[in-house]
Amino acid sequence: MQTEIPFLFMRGGTSRGPYFNAADLPANRERLAAVLRAVLGSGHPLNIDGIGGSATVTTKVAILSRSEVEGVDVDYFFAQVDPIKPEVDFRPTCGNILSGVGPAAIEMGLVPVNGPQTRLRIRAVNTGALVDAVVQTPEGCVSYDGAYRLDGVPGSSAPVTLSFMGTVGTICGAMLPTGHARDMIEGVEVTLIDVAMPMVIARAADLGLRGDETREEIDENTALLERVEAIRCKAGPMMGLGADVSGSVTPKVGLISAPVAGGSLRARYLTPWACHPTMAVTGGQCLAACAVLPGSVADGLAVVPVKGPAAMQIEHPSGALDVLLDFAVTGDSVDIHAAGLTRTARLLARGGVMVPRGVWAR
Repeated sequence: MQTEIPFLFMRGGTSRGPYFNAADLPANRERLAAVLRAVLGSGHPLNIDGIGGSATVTTKVAILSRSEVEGVDVDYFFAQVDPIKPEVDFRPTCGNILSGVGPAAIEMGLVPVNGPQTRLRIRAVNTGALVDAVVQTPEGCVSYDGAYRLDGVPGSSAPVTLSFMGTVGTICGAMLPTGHARDMIEGVEVTLIDVAMPMVIARAADLGLRGDETREEIDENTALLERVEAIRCKAGPMMGLGADVSGSVTPKVGLISAPVAGGSLRARYLTPWACHPTMAVTGGQCLAACAVLPGSVADGLAVVPVKGPAAMQIEHPSGALDVLLDFAVTGDSVDIHAAGLTRTARLLARGGVMVPRGVWAR
């Protein structure tokens, strides 16, 4: 016999994975990691013994529960399951998967529909950030049909609007963990920054790139990935993320260049051992913040507004990510107040996923 766990299988933004009610999973973190590895099939390049999709964007997990925090509707706990190595990282969060949290919470009965549009506040448990979401519920249930098109996703869907608050320094303790807009690591100038996601950001040209490389070109450039990883592993301790980040997906890496399609900045986002096919929501916010930060590595490359709130666009391999950034520049510093984005989500399947009883006999 196996243990059956209720779940929703959803696309959130440009990512995909199972969404669970926390009450249906083990509370013990070690046991939880074992269950999630079994669910996704972690440890095999094809995830052949699970429902993962062989890439970091398709081996993500959302765990939801009613929040006990006043003014918050849903707690969202994120887990990044490694598709290849039998590992689970509970430290980061994911804005794309967060796009599906509102719809999933309604589908699970954790949040009631409250009109043609259901508004709810989400707490990202991993980082403590608060996010206001608006989900389309015109007929008393979640609507997934709409005209909004999201680069990296075929067709169109109903929009899910997100407004992120309190994302500055949530993991590293400060926007600039080293206190500098630029640092030098392995002979490369970088900006070490924590806004929504801790990131190491470098100019693509400083690593011998044009900036318009495809995802496949970057993934096949072994020398580049090794050099980037060496920089990342030295950056981790400098950012207060621990002595050894080689087994963690944070910090992420952004390789930037001047925009070419009318955007604010062009970027390739590494997850961190492969190039993201589009752009992470959290990564987009961090890159937008870097773009408006005086003296950062984006200074002189980015096309940025003088003051916020303002619409910004991060160009990526599949199109662009729009970010409405509320910020204020004072001298050589910047205050980030909030960031708004529009994403989409879709319920793909619902039912019970099976895990061997040897992994968890509930």
